[in-house]
Amino acid sequence: MKILLCFGTRPEAIKMAPLYHELRKKTNFQVQVCVTAQHREMLDQVLHFFEIIPEYDLDLMQTNQTLNGLSATILSKIDFVLNKENPNLVLVHGDTTTSSMVALAAFHLDIKVGHVEAGLRTYNKKSPFPEEVNRQITGRIADYHFSPTLLSKQNLIKEGVSEETILVTGNTVVDALLWAKQKLKNGYSNKHLVDLKSFENKNFILVTGHRRESFGQGYLDFCEALLEIANQNEVDIIFPVHLNPNVQKPVYELLGKNKYIHLLEPVEYPIMVWLLDKCSLIISDSGGIQEEAPTFQKHILVTREVSERPEGVESGFSTLVGTKKELIVEKANHFLKNGFLSTVINPYGDGEASKKIVEYLLKLNA
Repeated sequence: MKILLCFGTRPEAIKMAPLYHELRKKTNFQVQVCVTAQHREMLDQVLHFFEIIPEYDLDLMQTNQTLNGLSATILSKIDFVLNKENPNLVLVHGDTTTSSMVALAAFHLDIKVGHVEAGLRTYNKKSPFPEEVNRQITGRIADYHFSPTLLSKQNLIKEGVSEETILVTGNTVVDALLWAKQKLKNGYSNKHLVDLKSFENKNFILVTGHRRESFGQGYLDFCEALLEIANQNEVDIIFPVHLNPNVQKPVYELLGKNKYIHLLEPVEYPIMVWLLDKCSLIISDSGGIQEEAPTFQKHILVTREVSERPEGVESGFSTLVGTKKELIVEKANHFLKNGFLSTVINPYGDGEASKKIVEYLLKLNA
């Protein structure tokens, strides 16, 4: 079976990397990778860390690119790759513009599509935007659905997807974390990691934020909350700042001079894994971090109104706080004072997701 993995962003690359390596172990599969480079520098860091060399790099990232412009370019450029390689199966991941447009292009050419991390839903098409609609588009096109949880499987069944085409796998992000933790344990380091060693035995909060639906007043309120938390508790905050100008401007203007808040450029994946391991609390709107935090038994305040990952909320690892200043401050103060201890296992999997997907594909290929 000839399989083409297509992805374009750093989160996709992280979650597809363990599946790529698991597929490569099997002689039954001819495996190729095509990256759209919807993200560029951040994607390249992950490819290097996970030792992946793509056969195709469409290099589509442009400054201030619109969603429509990106979508049109992906459809146009991936057409050449699909026609040239004519794979039996295209594997896409999650909720990006890359996943939905590559799935559509494959459908137009009558090529089967497998969707990794399938079935996550908020049923609010504006939150997360545009990811919720991307997921639903990909879900309508896909022939095989690899769902991380039972709830995501149930979402698909409610939408009329045949149960025979759905496999509950856990999330490949846990597979990736275990790979990264082992690499760090084996001595992996770099200059940026050395620079952060002074925080190793300190209490600090890890913060990220980049969702479009929070831009504007919501993001200003979020920044004000961080100022209040830092000053009230005299606690360090480490904040790798997303490159989007809508994030950079308010963050550097409001937080740049506070002695407790440490603004970093976007960090490489192994550094993020180290920060997740060492921090006391997480405040973030990231979907991936909602899945990663339970592996480290860390609590995350999710700065979104709704989440397509409710398992974290139900199991006690996540608290939805939106961008409401008072609520963020209240909950952060609570967890800083009382700590967080859970005996619940990670609801997003045990690190075997990639193996389960490969076993399923082996049966298809039999």
